[in-house]
Amino acid sequence: MVKINLNDSHIMSATEAAEIWGLNSSYVRNSLRQSPEKWPDGTFRIFGHQLVVTSEGMEAATGKLDPRKEMN
Repeated sequence: MVKINLNDSHIMSATEAAEIWGLNSSYVRNSLRQSPEKWPDGTFRIFGHQLVVTSEGMEAATGKLDPRKEMN
């Protein structure tokens, strides 16, 4: 069984991800609706009403590296 670390900073809510990338809070939902092919398999999931994404998915969808990487 694979253990997933939910404290991993590469896993975040869609709203948090949009904020980190400096985008509109609805960016992720709109992107998934309009261009789902940009999102690699396993980089997003809906839990109830909460959309959760990975930094890998955001990088693929936006074409921009995680801004937190640039800070280091």
